[in-house]
Amino acid sequence: MTGIKKSLLGCLTVIGVVLALAVPALGGGRPFSTELSGDNEVQAPGSEATGTAHLTLNQGLGEICADIQSSGYEEGEVILAGHIHVGPVGVDGPIVVNLFVASANHSICVDVDTALIKDIRQNPGDYYVNLHSNLRPTGVIRGQLSK
Repeated sequence: MTGIKKSLLGCLTVIGVVLALAVPALGGGRPFSTELSGDNEVQAPGSEATGTAHLTLNQGLGEICADIQSSGYEEGEVILAGHIHVGPVGVDGPIVVNLFVASANHSICVDVDTALIKDIRQNPGDYYVNLHSNLRPTGVIRGQLSK
């Protein structure tokens, strides 16, 4: 093998290793999913609406991505916001991540402090996703995260 071929092969090997290491960091993250239901709400349970929340927590990038799909709202009900809150099952807690405003179906990535992402990853049962509406400002559907 000539020197040029060896150099080219060496460069391609290095590029392949770099790409193999970089791809998981760029598109990676810890996935979580939860079913959203009105029966899970603490202050105003009973909504017939349902949904799903698929989250990807990427501590290395300091980012949480969410894909939330929901339906079945009352006539005239408009989704105003979606959040991640800290609080175990049956307990309302403060907002820790603002995911979006004004959409029942939404995909978004938001910057989040890496220490918070680490805590959510390690203790998902202490966090929940919920959507708030004009008719149920305290929350219309909710889903607890779990491992």
